[in-house]
Amino acid sequence: MRVAVVHDWLYVIGGAEQVLREILQCYPTADVFTLFDLLDPDDRNKLGIAKSHTSFLQKLPMLGKHHRKYLPLMPIAIEQFDLSGYDLVISSSCAVAKGVITGPDQLHVSYVHSPMRYAWDLQHAYLKESGYDAGLKSLIARTILHRVRMWDVRTAHGPDAVFTNSQFVARRVKKVYGREAKVIYPPVTLSSRDTILPVGDHFLAASRLVPYKRIEPIIRAFNTMPDLKLVVAGDGPEAERLKKLAGPNVTLMGFVSDKHLRDLMATARAFVFAAEEDFGIIPVEAQSEGAPVLALGRGGVRESVVATGPHATGMFFGTSDPRSIAECVRSFIATEGTISRLDCRQRAASFSAERFRRQFVSAVNEEFERLHADGQGRLPSRLIA
Repeated sequence: MRVAVVHDWLYVIGGAEQVLREILQCYPTADVFTLFDLLDPDDRNKLGIAKSHTSFLQKLPMLGKHHRKYLPLMPIAIEQFDLSGYDLVISSSCAVAKGVITGPDQLHVSYVHSPMRYAWDLQHAYLKESGYDAGLKSLIARTILHRVRMWDVRTAHGPDAVFTNSQFVARRVKKVYGREAKVIYPPVTLSSRDTILPVGDHFLAASRLVPYKRIEPIIRAFNTMPDLKLVVAGDGPEAERLKKLAGPNVTLMGFVSDKHLRDLMATARAFVFAAEEDFGIIPVEAQSEGAPVLALGRGGVRESVVATGPHATGMFFGTSDPRSIAECVRSFIATEGTISRLDCRQRAASFSAERFRRQFVSAVNEEFERLHADGQGRLPSRLIA
């Protein structure tokens, strides 16, 4: 069976790339297609990619930092890949990958990490952040996004089946595309520790320091609680401003290695997370190290953190303002001993890479069987067991 895997782009390794890595573990002989590939050889090897096939965008300048400026060209670029020789096409899409052209006798399954948020519900925030919220530039940008949305909806009916990473995103897929999506939770790199470490005296927040990750309200919350220690791990364009904002009980560590971050998680009293994410891998990583999670009660985190019952693994706050976060932290402290760090680790174990691969292959095989039961499609020499 010839398999093609189509991924939007490759320039950093994030959550979508972790999913790609596990898909390629399922189909190791697959050919990889992507709009552009800026990874160094070591990172490419980590994903299991020997070689990638890229589009004409690969030759354009400043792709890494300014790739969204090429958004008007992405639909036509993704449509130029000739995938006619493949039995199975898997698209890993948070932008345009699902728009590849396939024939009626090919199976196309799309793992939709999210519909393009900057073209849909985050359009206004994106325009404001980019400085395109007023004037002629705003008119041009809004016109482009309008056309992208039309293309996005039209191509949403190309895949034979849609998979996604959470019930939260499945609802977005239904609202935006009018399609049902099967939820296959993404793979998480779980803790390799055999034992639970002693708990330290710090709370932990960790992410890239950009506005939508909402590290600022976490810092402001702890500024009002000088008796509690907050450690912030991560770097980004907001770093210097947040350092000036932080009180003496707040430490911004900048970039830390993965091992150091895992140690911080394993010894944290709790992990604090204020972003609204489609799934949110890092709260699951924190739970796998034994840390309870205090999170904004929106998005995919509601599916990974258990906030009620005898096996709770964290608590939710209602809004991402400092007062709400501080109230949640104080409530957690009052009942801290009731949350088992072993329960946190066991909860995280249900999001393993092995579970993802098993569910993904099973779902693809079901789609193959459905396609052939309808008398359609090329019959591959074998399905993947």
